[in-house]
Amino acid sequence: MAFVTHLLACIFGTGAWVAINGLWVELPLIVNDVPEGWYLPSYLTILIQMANIGPLFVTIMHKVKPGWLKEVAVIYTIIFLGIVALFLLAFFWKATTWVAGQMHSTGFLILTFFLSLVDCTSSVTFLPFMMQLQPKYITTYFIGEGLSGLIPGLLSLIQGVGMMKCVNVTQNENATQIWLNATDSDYSLETHYLPANFSVQVFFFLVSIMMVFCLVAFFFLTRLSHEDSSNTSLLQSTVTLNSYSTTDEKLSSNMELSDKSTSTEDIIPSSQTSSGSDNNKVNYSFGHYALIYFLTGWVNALTNGVLPSIQTYSCMPYGNLAYHLSSALGSMANPLACLIAMFLPSKSLVVLVLLSVLGTGFGAYNMMTAVMSPCPILQNSNWGIALIVMSWVLFIGTLSYVKVMIGVILRSQSHSALVWCGAVVQLGSMIGALVMFPLVNVYSFFRSADLCNMSCPS
Repeated sequence: MAFVTHLLACIFGTGAWVAINGLWVELPLIVNDVPEGWYLPSYLTILIQMANIGPLFVTIMHKVKPGWLKEVAVIYTIIFLGIVALFLLAFFWKATTWVAGQMHSTGFLILTFFLSLVDCTSSVTFLPFMMQLQPKYITTYFIGEGLSGLIPGLLSLIQGVGMMKCVNVTQNENATQIWLNATDSDYSLETHYLPANFSVQVFFFLVSIMMVFCLVAFFFLTRLSHEDSSNTSLLQSTVTLNSYSTTDEKLSSNMELSDKSTSTEDIIPSSQTSSGSDNNKVNYSFGHYALIYFLTGWVNALTNGVLPSIQTYSCMPYGNLAYHLSSALGSMANPLACLIAMFLPSKSLVVLVLLSVLGTGFGAYNMMTAVMSPCPILQNSNWGIALIVMSWVLFIGTLSYVKVMIGVILRSQSHSALVWCGAVVQLGSMIGALVMFPLVNVYSFFRSADLCNMSCPS
């Protein structure tokens, strides 16, 4: 049953962010068929931040009216909403209407908002639900959450998203008549994207199937959580009855002892036994909690808001291979970090701070290459490709480990601590995205690279 529960927790975790992760990896195909074009990622960023109304509402209700929102019912609602929205998106992602004098892909934008609402709200509902299971299953949940990015990424690689080639085209319409006399100035290289192995519609169907699996896994997890609660209550009752019978035996066999001696012999051992389970719980001060939540916000701001918005600027100047490797291997680094956290856990705040600094350093290198786009350092060297791929993998891996261990630490504290953890996750992600949006889309601080027409010094 332990293996089955681990498997269910992992599948349940995949539903946390699979919809939004799927949208991001599919954008290279979608932007070619919607009127927003390459402005679509900026619309997607804004919609995700608007969807934070979901976790905000859940957090406020948890604070104002504890217990009023039924956690299981909320999770069932958002998973079902995600399944329906993904299924409809497969049919209506190309639907367009005129809005304020411009053509917009209203079908895609509206359904994306509901998917963002689902994934954002999962941060403050999925993780707190895991409190009902034993602590060992929370790391497995984080592995599943990492797979929510890995599986869509692998599907996009199989689909062939973003695969391109440089085509030599003529600038002269009558070149067919004078091609023998054409010079190099009459031709130019253009980037042509290769057709995908399967359509966007099929991709959304596959992602919706993943959400169905998440729903089924959650159904069985609720049954297991009820069984665990019943077994715990039965065990406590058995221990109480046994303690009563043991006390009666002691009283009958030690009638000559005083009441004070009896109480000393019985109460002290029992109090030591009952407090044994609390010895593993660390009591944190206000400063420790402030540090933990600061790390939570900082790490999620980098991994969910700041760095994803500039990954193309950071990787594409090194070539299409570097971009795909950094995306695919980076997605694998997340569940791998969760596995490492399962076998080599560290709850030391000093270690988590050092890992956060190390991960931030890798992120700073990625940011530097994005700022230098389209001509970053070591651009024409294999060392440059290796460094940028390794930097992205280590950036995601180290900070994913920090996120998992913070979740484990707060799991040992209280249900409320996990709810606020989810809220801080969304707050950090929102701040990171809002900081980067004007830099990327308004002020054009980063410059894109055309692989087929780059003129950088050797």
